[in-house]
Amino acid sequence: MTDVIFIFEVHQPNRLRRDFFWENRLFRRVRKDKLFEYYFDDRVNREVFLRACEKCYLPSNQILISLIDEHKGDKRQVKFSFSISGVFLEQCERFNPDLIDSFRQLAETGCVEFLSQTYYHSLASLYPEKEEFIRQVRKHKETIRELLGQNPNVFENTELIYNNLIARTVEQLGFRGIITEGAERILRGRSPNNLYSASGCKGIRVLLRNYKLTDDVGFRFSARWWREWPLTAEKYAGWLASTQGDYICIFPDYETFGEHHWPETGIHEFLKSLPEEIFRWKHLCMSTPSEVIGKYKPVGEIDVPELGGTVSWADLQRDTSGWLGNTMQWAYYTSMRRLEPLVKETCDEDLLRIWGFFQTSDHLYYMCTTGGGPGLVHSYFSPFPTPTDAYVTAQAAILDFENRVRLAAIAADDPFLFYTGKGKKHYTGMMAWTLKGFIRALKTVSLRSIEFHNGRGDFEMWARHSLHDEELAERFSLLRRRGIHGEELRKSLIKASEEIYQVRKRQRREATRYF
Repeated sequence: MTDVIFIFEVHQPNRLRRDFFWENRLFRRVRKDKLFEYYFDDRVNREVFLRACEKCYLPSNQILISLIDEHKGDKRQVKFSFSISGVFLEQCERFNPDLIDSFRQLAETGCVEFLSQTYYHSLASLYPEKEEFIRQVRKHKETIRELLGQNPNVFENTELIYNNLIARTVEQLGFRGIITEGAERILRGRSPNNLYSASGCKGIRVLLRNYKLTDDVGFRFSARWWREWPLTAEKYAGWLASTQGDYICIFPDYETFGEHHWPETGIHEFLKSLPEEIFRWKHLCMSTPSEVIGKYKPVGEIDVPELGGTVSWADLQRDTSGWLGNTMQWAYYTSMRRLEPLVKETCDEDLLRIWGFFQTSDHLYYMCTTGGGPGLVHSYFSPFPTPTDAYVTAQAAILDFENRVRLAAIAADDPFLFYTGKGKKHYTGMMAWTLKGFIRALKTVSLRSIEFHNGRGDFEMWARHSLHDEELAERFSLLRRRGIHGEELRKSLIKASEEIYQVRKRQRREATRYF
């Protein structure tokens, strides 16, 4: 028996306003509750979403519900799986809540599995520190639990990006399985249609997408130049039946069914007929990723080094160059990443949410300058006329946002790094970019570190030359000259910092009614 897994990727980004730079929108005075619409074009987002709802999401969901119901009592049931981004689910709530109800209906059938991914469909798994990746995965998992009533135990990273470190992190988060691309360079002559273990992991299982059979539907279904056109459900089921392996993972964008291939191409009729044609073959059944993980044992190990080996499903290279392959992409990526400590030290959920939307991988995807067929795919999805336009807009927006975060956070030019002595070996791993973050760090860092820096006058130097706050620097200097130690010193530093923080916060609020 060969298990056929159908997984659908469901995601729509919040697209940036295309006129943000050229219409001189930078650094305007904006109320904080208007920041989202200041950066993101919800008119375009709504337009794309509602068109896809009409052509793809709602009719395709109804087809799946009918197919599942039709075969409910059969020995071989119809089963599907979804990986839905948190950004998409938020758009559902804003633009068409009925679509969430439709996905709930699918969840309630017991024949549909929902996978977990990064909430913002981001590249956070590639950040050197994994805290943001973990935060987004947990946020997404909780959202799926709340909205759809499932607790995902299989993970699909953004664009199937995978390496050994990502697999270990995902395993530590409690997932049983992770899905990535069945690229030849990680298979080394083996089949993508078997279950594998992950290098350096104890028990997580690796499922692989069969990209050739997936692309036959996702990219080539309506291509009249293709020698296999027209692709019928009968023909496709025959291809599945002749494929060797324990399972076959077919994993396209959900927009394949009505948006990328319009209903007029016959794509919905193909979807309606496919389960029946699959079941004509006695050795084929339809399953979910979790069922396959529980059914088969790994036949080998997938080893994908973090440095130079990371794999994805993008373009011919199937690596990360679709998002990080040129200088423009790296510049935006760096600007976006360096905001993490600043945004998080504000403890402001609104700013953290906006930063999350800036992390969405699509912004980087639009900047790709690859030519040929892959370049046409990037252009198809992009709302911008050129990759350069995409970069100018995104970079202008992220720098504008950084300016507002720095204003809100009372940020320093450089972070304060907490040491317990001279040299790198004495670094505590704790740093503070803002006065608020500095106060929080003082409450938990060791007394040894506090007394080391106080004795050297480091606190007052940072306040004067990086935070540019002469009054706070003088207070720190006074505390140092008083010669106090231990917990009394900690409390005194915290008190002085908190008093100045409240003063500066009032001053900035009084200086402007806008953010």
